[in-house]
Amino acid sequence: MEEEIKNKETFEKVYEEPEKAVWTNKEPPEELVELVESGKIKPCKVIDVGCGEGFYSIYLASKGFDVTGIDISEKAINYAKENARKADFDIKFKVMDLNDLSGLKEKFDLVLEWAILHCVPFEKRKKYVENVSNLLNREGKYFSTCFNVKDPKFGQIGKRLRIVPENARALMGEEMYFSSLDEIKQLFESHFKLIESKIFEKMGGGKINTWNYFFMEKR
Repeated sequence: MEEEIKNKETFEKVYEEPEKAVWTNKEPPEELVELVESGKIKPCKVIDVGCGEGFYSIYLASKGFDVTGIDISEKAINYAKENARKADFDIKFKVMDLNDLSGLKEKFDLVLEWAILHCVPFEKRKKYVENVSNLLNREGKYFSTCFNVKDPKFGQIGKRLRIVPENARALMGEEMYFSSLDEIKQLFESHFKLIESKIFEKMGGGKINTWNYFFMEKR
């Protein structure tokens, strides 16, 4: 519980001002757009895990999806509600910690989780992935991205945990857990059938970041 409170306080501080977080982007990532435009993901009931200020949720709503967005930060959710209102889309936003996913009684056809898994400690990931699986209807899809161990921000080869400095713009004192593609594949395989996975590079925060990409279907 103490760790959850600390995480919430950290994110509330980051979101003291709209779009202060370095990860906030009004435009949806091209990787998500490609899945939607290609028809690999069709309009359905989707939950946007770690939705932040709601811009990816708004994109999906504009494409005909029935969207629910969740985030640990009350400030982020307030911004998301306002952004959705301005865009004239009816999106359900809820304040929720990742550890509380099992409390959601709804079922979804798609889980979008962009840049969230690297914030989940290694010892909590199996339970987290199980909770994600339980959120999905039969043949539901799961799209997940997270930092790869080869990301240059990591600083040293072989290091798996990075504590962001207090003066960093992103997450003050927050821990991030970097993983290889194979590690994440092993994490997912008991609950999901792999459709596509890859390592890709993308600009973020003024630097090139190295990512794991997974698009999957519930077993």
